[in-house]
Amino acid sequence: MESSVKPEKSSAIAELPVLPLRDVVVYPHMVIPLFVGREKSMKALDMTMAGDKRILLVAQRGADIDDPKAGDLYPIGTVASILQLLKLPDGTVKVLVEGSTRAEVVRYGERDGVMTGHVRTLDPAYTRAPREIEVVARTVVSQFENFVKLNRKIPPELLTTLSGIDDASRLADTIAAHLSIRLADKQRLLETPDVADRLEMLIGFVEGEIDVQQIEKRIRGRVKTQME
Repeated sequence: MESSVKPEKSSAIAELPVLPLRDVVVYPHMVIPLFVGREKSMKALDMTMAGDKRILLVAQRGADIDDPKAGDLYPIGTVASILQLLKLPDGTVKVLVEGSTRAEVVRYGERDGVMTGHVRTLDPAYTRAPREIEVVARTVVSQFENFVKLNRKIPPELLTTLSGIDDASRLADTIAAHLSIRLADKQRLLETPDVADRLEMLIGFVEGEIDVQQIEKRIRGRVKTQME
């Protein structure tokens, strides 16, 4: 019997400082270091540290925009917590963040010279039968194992981590975080709260990455043969 759970938005709206990101999408449960150099972004970090250490991470539509406005940012981002902040000698800041939940920006505002986002959190949606979600998840993991065998940049220990994840939404986000796909595709995955839909999208993306790896392997083989 299929679950009747629909994608839900939290009714509560929170106002959080916004940190625009170039060329990176952060997913829930993802821990990643970010290097911040823009003055407004550093002010946003200061405001976050003075508050509850929660910040909204939103990807920019274009990496070349130095002073992004609301229209330059995607409508869905990730609420994250700051785990560690380190001011570097060159004036930039290294900040370690951990994503917690997807969030839809209802509107942007400004407080004390810092861009803020009024956000509603987006909970994962399980709209299909648990057995179907389990089968799709297993297919993605199997494909990803093949990808890891071809890609030396991804540590094999990641597969052990994946085997210990029971939640399908978290599993999908963990795999998505390790794919070198286009920013727009990473954002599409972030903007898909339905877990089964997200897993099916991942199947296509992992297949594409495997194809790229196999082509690169053939090219390296031909080059090596010519050199010899």
